[in-house]
Amino acid sequence: MKKILALTLALAMSLSLAACGGGGDKPAGGSSGTTPPPANSQSGGSGSQGGGEVKGLTDAERSKEFITVGTGPTSGIYFPIGGAFAEALKAYGYQTSAEATNATGANIQLMLDGDAEIAVAMQDAVMQAYTATGAYEGQEAATGLRALMRLWPNYVQLVTTANTGIKSVNDLVGKRVGVGAPNSGVEINARMVLNAYGITYDDITPDYLAYGEAIDNMKNGQCDAVFVTSGLPNATVMELGTQYDMVVVPIDGEGREKLVSDYPYYAKSVIPANTYNNTEDVEGVFVYNIMLVREDLSDAMVYDMLEGIFANISTIKASHNTADKNIDITFGVDDVQLPLHPGAEAFWRDNGYIK
Repeated sequence: MKKILALTLALAMSLSLAACGGGGDKPAGGSSGTTPPPANSQSGGSGSQGGGEVKGLTDAERSKEFITVGTGPTSGIYFPIGGAFAEALKAYGYQTSAEATNATGANIQLMLDGDAEIAVAMQDAVMQAYTATGAYEGQEAATGLRALMRLWPNYVQLVTTANTGIKSVNDLVGKRVGVGAPNSGVEINARMVLNAYGITYDDITPDYLAYGEAIDNMKNGQCDAVFVTSGLPNATVMELGTQYDMVVVPIDGEGREKLVSDYPYYAKSVIPANTYNNTEDVEGVFVYNIMLVREDLSDAMVYDMLEGIFANISTIKASHNTADKNIDITFGVDDVQLPLHPGAEAFWRDNGYIK
């Protein structure tokens, strides 16, 4: 397939969303300064370990491989899109299953335990696990994680109701704030955003709840503001905006500048006008989801999986509107901060997306 695949798909699919699907600036391309260098692949098979040509698998080899895809809760976006990856790979000849999980944190652990071959995760949490920083400080660095491909952008959204008087991140001081379940992707986002504005959990009353539960509490007057990290629009936030005088709080100014400067996996963005009940664009940030792969898989298998994914990309695009707009070979891997698996690197180079 190689470059023929890329050219065919590039002609068939729209390039208008190649920047990121959200109208924001692209994140910086380099990896974090604390990121350890990619380890040498320990894989076998027909993949090349020394920079030579990487070959895929034969039909017989492929049929013997079982791929478990780590997804997310059945109520969230990770589940249908992750499930579609499993379907696409099954159509290519692999044995597959999609496992419902609690999303990013659980998927990282699933990969480290060797219980999944690929998994969906938010890149900021992945990079903290990989570098043993932030929420993963004091733990062993998860250097066995590698990147397969970029997925869709998750927008960090901060919502409240007009009666709270909250109009900025700084107004959260002294308030009860839904920050997400402990060490979830949302909670990691919330903590990093607050820290960028010089706010700690000591300055607020944190509610460690999934955003759906936290929004229910806000409706009942038991919570003042809620962090939500997802694609746009989020159904739970949309419902809140139709029932209440909702305010989407901007993430902007010096705090945002510090956030994107300190963490290159964040990028400036806007929540476009009329996404919810907002009549104007709201300044914010997003972080990409990526597809993880285990470092110990062979270069040949990883290369082959990517060929299978893009041979059956219509299955993945049909799973959700967000996938249709944001998962495409033409988007490349420039925004991926985690080191690529050698087999993935060979695939993206052969298709012209790495020089």
